[in-house]
Amino acid sequence: PSCLTNILEPTWHPNTAYSMTVLSATPGKVVCEMKIEEEHTNRGGTLHGGLTATLVDVVSTAALLYTERGMPGVSVDMNITYMSAAKIGEEILITAQILKQGRSMAFASVDVTNKETGKFVAQGRHTKYLGQ
Repeated sequence: PSCLTNILEPTWHPNTAYSMTVLSATPGKVVCEMKIEEEHTNRGGTLHGGLTATLVDVVSTAALLYTERGMPGVSVDMNITYMSAAKIGEEILITAQILKQGRSMAFASVDVTNKETGKFVAQGRHTKYLGQ
């Protein structure tokens, strides 16, 4: 969908969208994949925590845009739990799902997993204010 193309294009987070591909998009749920390249990593050669947080932000916002209201909202709270490392060459899946969307708030969950093993890399929660 075109609404996802704009949000996933590189802007202030240039390393995020270069290798991210949308696998599926249904109302309130978006699944993307990304191959970990050197520019995505920290000094230890694994997926950078800040980039992981950006993925949680960007893909959950894409899922929110792909709802009936189609509003991106403004971040109120974001939490990321890091569970394992993703190394250069590995592919990850980023699955964002809108848990609840009310009049003024929306709540999303994002799972970042190793595509091959299914092992959790990180899990995020994102709360957004949608306005009145």
